[in-house]
Amino acid sequence: MTRTMAPRTEDELAELVAAAQAPLRIQGLGTKMALGNPVDTTTVLSLKHFAGIAVYEPEELILEAGATTPLADIEKLLRKHGQMLAFEPPDLSSLLGSPSSGSLGGIVACGLSGPRRIRAGAARDHVLGFSAVTGSGQRIRAGARVVKNVTGYDLAKLATGSYGSLAAMTSIIVKVLPLPETEETIVLRHLDDETAVRLMADAMQSPADVSAAAHVPGEATWLRLEGIAPSVVARRDRLVKLLGRDAGILGQKDSARLWAGLRDVKPFWGLREHAVWRVSTTPTDGAKVAAAIAANLEASHFFDWAGGLLWLAVAGADDGGQSVIRSSLPTGHATLVRAPEAVRARVSAFMPQPPALAALSTRVKQSFDPRNLFNPGIMVKG
Repeated sequence: MTRTMAPRTEDELAELVAAAQAPLRIQGLGTKMALGNPVDTTTVLSLKHFAGIAVYEPEELILEAGATTPLADIEKLLRKHGQMLAFEPPDLSSLLGSPSSGSLGGIVACGLSGPRRIRAGAARDHVLGFSAVTGSGQRIRAGARVVKNVTGYDLAKLATGSYGSLAAMTSIIVKVLPLPETEETIVLRHLDDETAVRLMADAMQSPADVSAAAHVPGEATWLRLEGIAPSVVARRDRLVKLLGRDAGILGQKDSARLWAGLRDVKPFWGLREHAVWRVSTTPTDGAKVAAAIAANLEASHFFDWAGGLLWLAVAGADDGGQSVIRSSLPTGHATLVRAPEAVRARVSAFMPQPPALAALSTRVKQSFDPRNLFNPGIMVKG
C-alpha cells in the first residue's frame, strides 16, 4: 500500500524528511512519473501544496513560483505581459498519457527544453535559484535573491535535470524574456536526412538568427525566424537565397502550431506501443546515427536542434532498442523516455556515466542526500 505525505510548509517538510526511515518518491503533479528509472518505494512525498506565484517582476524579467505551480498557469501569466520561458518547455502529456503539462518543478527537475534550446539555451541556463529541503532535512535557498551556497556548487544547475534525486524543491526562480513580435518558418521539402542536416547547419551558421531547425523524414525541413516583422522578412529572404532552394513559408499562426507539435513530440503520439528515445548527439552526426539505427531496428525518427536531438520510436525490440541505439552513438547520450513496463524494468533510462563523472555524481548525491532518501535509483539503475 502506498503511503503519501503532503507537507504544507517548508518547516513541516524539513521535519518529515529528517524523521524519514525509508526512501521517498518525490512527486509534484505526477505528470513525469514515467520518466527516469522506476523508484522502488511505497512512500510518496507529495509537494502539491507548494504552488502559486510568489514574485513576478516583468520589468526585471524574473519570476518565482512554487515548484508545483502548473506550467500552464505560468505561461498564461507571462503571455499577458508579453513574456515567455525562453527555453520553450515541452508539454509531454500526450506522449506520456498524463493529464496535463505538469508543473514548473517537473520541467526543471527533468531538465526539459524545446526547439529554441539551440539559440536560447537549456532549462538550466534560465533557472536563477530555488528553495528546497535536502535529504538531511536542511532547508536551503540558493540563487538570485538569497545565496546560501556553502557547498561550492552551482546549485541551480545541479538541481536542474536531477530528477528529484538531490533535494525536494519548494520554489524556483526563473529568468523570463520578451515574446517575439512575430515568427515565420521556412519550409524545405524532399530532402534526405544528410541533406537536411547539412542545410540546417548552414542556416544556423548564417546571419539569419534561426531560432529553431527541425526535419521529419518524408514531410519537410523547417527553419524558424523570430523577431520584429521587418527583420523577420528581411532575414527570411536572405536565408532562402543563401540556401538556394525552393521554399514555402508558414505565417505566424501556422508556424506556432508546427513548433508546438515538434516541441511536444507530436509525430509519435499515435505510436502507443513503441519505445520512445531522446538521443542527444553532435548535429553533424545526426544523419549517420539515424541511418545506423534504422539498419538494425524497426524505428521511426525525426530531428530537432538542427540534428543534435534525434527522437526515435522503436517497435518490436525486447530491450526497447537499447543495445543498437547506444552502440550507434559516437558521442552523446540516449535516454529512454517511454517504454512498456517490462522494458523499463530491465533497461536503464540513462546511459552509464564515465567513471570519473560517476564518482563526482556520487559525491554530489552524498552531499545533498547522505541517506539516499530521495528517488533512489531514478538516475542510476541498481
